[in-house]
Amino acid sequence: MSAIVVYESVYGNTRAVAEAIAEGLGATALPVQEAGAAAEEADLLVVGGPTHMHGLATTRSRQAAVAAAREDGHASVEPHAGDELGLRSWLRDLAQTEPRDAAAFDTRLDRAPWVTGVAARGIARRLRHRGYKLVGSESFLVQESEGPLEEGELDRARAWGEQLARAGADAR
Repeated sequence: MSAIVVYESVYGNTRAVAEAIAEGLGATALPVQEAGAAAEEADLLVVGGPTHMHGLATTRSRQAAVAAAREDGHASVEPHAGDELGLRSWLRDLAQTEPRDAAAFDTRLDRAPWVTGVAARGIARRLRHRGYKLVGSESFLVQESEGPLEEGELDRARAWGEQLARAGADAR
């Protein structure tokens, strides 16, 4: 089974989760700005991003987060964080597909979902709209908006990647 993990990250937390998922899957993790059409070749597409303002990040919310982080002297802003291209536009332009497997994930504050929102829901909806069959959805928790991740979240992400790989192998 071929798999790819595509992610959007502002502070590096979502990138770290994506890389852990990819490690568990035995796959590659790519930032959305570098993913291009590579996702269209994979048997399993895993897509994730941070939760901003109760959902999937927008260009405006990413740019505001980058500006705030720079004002606060936050050292770890991802290189492409303020770019126009984000998951929303990448998913909109993703080619319609025959039913193939996909999974969605997000990073969000460790609060009730009705308080924080869940970006994975918007990602999942967009993937289904493009013809993908959802095989999993998960949220990974951060302590504060900028991070760090809650303790054990990278291990949980790696284990989720392994679970997705086993499910894909069992289905084949």
